[in-house]
Amino acid sequence: MKNLPPEALQQVAAYFQTLAEPTRLRILNHLRQGEHNVGELAQLCGYTAANISRHLSLLTQHGLVERESRGTSVYYRIADESVYALCDLVCDNIARKFERASKNQQAMFAR
Repeated sequence: MKNLPPEALQQVAAYFQTLAEPTRLRILNHLRQGEHNVGELAQLCGYTAANISRHLSLLTQHGLVERESRGTSVYYRIADESVYALCDLVCDNIARKFERASKNQQAMFAR
């Protein structure tokens, strides 16, 4: 980050803002298993197709997913696999924090 110009830092911030929404993280998690169309993702996530489409538009705009038209359907897949390394790093860190908090809570009740 230290050598990036301010314009690039703006793009980094926008990338993280895109990831800072649970629905978009759920979409990315489902796309980890393979490509899906909007209807499939809506069903998997439990939201309307319109809602999922808005999220997919933003994910596409920031280069996280790409779309491919096939007949009357559009299929989405991951465009940048590195997002999973980033998400795994953050999720593993949070999981460790939860585990420590749980152990601390158990230790308090054991007294």
